[in-house]
Amino acid sequence: MWNALAVVLALIWAFPVYWMVNSSFLPFNRIRNPDPTFIPLGGTLSAYERVFDSDFLASLRTSLMVTLITVAAALLFAFLAALALSRFRFRGRRTFVLAVLVIQMIPAEGLFISQFKLLEGWQLLNSVVGLSLLYIAAVVPFTIWMLRGFVAGVPRDLEEAALVDGCSRAQAFFRITFPLLAPGLVASGVYAFLQAWNEFTLALVIMTRPENMTLPLWLRTFTDANRASDWAGIMAGSALIAIPVIVFFLFVQNRMTSGLVSGAVKG
Repeated sequence: MWNALAVVLALIWAFPVYWMVNSSFLPFNRIRNPDPTFIPLGGTLSAYERVFDSDFLASLRTSLMVTLITVAAALLFAFLAALALSRFRFRGRRTFVLAVLVIQMIPAEGLFISQFKLLEGWQLLNSVVGLSLLYIAAVVPFTIWMLRGFVAGVPRDLEEAALVDGCSRAQAFFRITFPLLAPGLVASGVYAFLQAWNEFTLALVIMTRPENMTLPLWLRTFTDANRASDWAGIMAGSALIAIPVIVFFLFVQNRMTSGLVSGAVKG
């Protein structure tokens, strides 16, 4: 019974994805038809042709560059900060932790004007670097909080045992502690990836030129107030946008479930 319920829930979850892909193959008149078409028999690839005839590849390149920079920088800074908060005692530590929490309470929309003026003064508007800086600043606080829990969950006794066995402090960390933190790094990287890949409003404010659009901004070009929305193009574009996310999850899924004790039996 529970297996059957799980299958039903999985089908309900997967149906919107199927409907998106299904609609991307339908011509305009069949999409607007009040009778739904569940199987795209006699479908067409014209929506995908319109996607590739647009600025899709340029927007894909921009989104990939911004996302990769954000994930790499956020993980580096957040990991070092989480390590310092969990392994060392220093003046201002509690204040820093409190500041990380308070920053999460500030609405992102309340910072748009100051962020725009800041990047304008640095001449970083409509640039990958400028947008990446804002994404990093938005992602790092919560990433620190996530990684802090993972670092604090690794007992110091493992490192001390490695030191007794003759490892230096750096060797003990990278051979014993770091492998145990792999699931935390992957989970934090997934969060940073999704935030940077799907973000729309901040990119709308910063990337004002058509040639610098990210993929969420590019997708809205299929809607126009003066004509009917190209729903087939929107569905085709959405399906293509989802592919890098699926590839990323397939690449990191093993790391999210393995490595929990991979360092505890080595040394």
